[in-house]
Amino acid sequence: MKEKPIGIFDSGVGGLTVAHAIKQILPGESIIYFGDTAHLPYGDKSAESIKQYSRRITEFLLEHKSKVILVACNSASASAFETLKKEFASRTILIDVIDPVVKYLNTRHFNKVGVIGTKRTISSGTYEIKLKELSPETSIVSLATPLLVPMIEEGFIFDDISNAIIRAYLSDQSLTGIEALVLGCTHYPIIKNQISKIFNFNIEILDSSKVVAITLREILEENNLINTSGKVIDQFYVSDYTPYFEKIAKMFFEGEINLEKADIWS
Repeated sequence: MKEKPIGIFDSGVGGLTVAHAIKQILPGESIIYFGDTAHLPYGDKSAESIKQYSRRITEFLLEHKSKVILVACNSASASAFETLKKEFASRTILIDVIDPVVKYLNTRHFNKVGVIGTKRTISSGTYEIKLKELSPETSIVSLATPLLVPMIEEGFIFDDISNAIIRAYLSDQSLTGIEALVLGCTHYPIIKNQISKIFNFNIEILDSSKVVAITLREILEENNLINTSGKVIDQFYVSDYTPYFEKIAKMFFEGEINLEKADIWS
């Protein structure tokens, strides 16, 4: 089992931020990544649709012998994670991207925290519910920012268009006075510096990638699943090929990658 890969899935390129953090912290681990580009973005899909997609992708990753499966998508973590645990917990270890962030925030004792994410993530109220359970004294403001994922997936980053969209969202008065901002979507770390600049680099911008990677390492150590063989094979799959996915993947993983289209829906 130690040599088996870590399964990771997201609706598109966003989960690559998590995969990249995992490779930095756990360079000896193999990963198998699935980007459901045929259905992106998940943020405007119904909870039932997201559950359906997440079940099939989890089955795909289990077919490829994943020893752990990481739901590297906030929308899927919010809408489908409990369903996945009920159906697959007896077959694999499942990790989401919300719980590790909530636990980290609880150690920081902020007075006011902002959360931005897709419509699905924000409407689920998952961050607010879980943060309030651990830290009832913390004020939480949630804001849906639905244009950011398609903007990133279409390659509009580090330009005037993306800066205008980001500023339009983050100028919302509800975010006044926040001490930290949770990037409640794994796509958002790609534009983390642009987001931080809006706040003059004065608040903590928290993306899940490093926090989740550290949590994953702890879980692998606890279950004696660290790969010590020295054999590493990374594989990337998409449900619909897009040149931009390959471009971003090569940027994160520095060079050629093993990318295949896997039509798991037919």
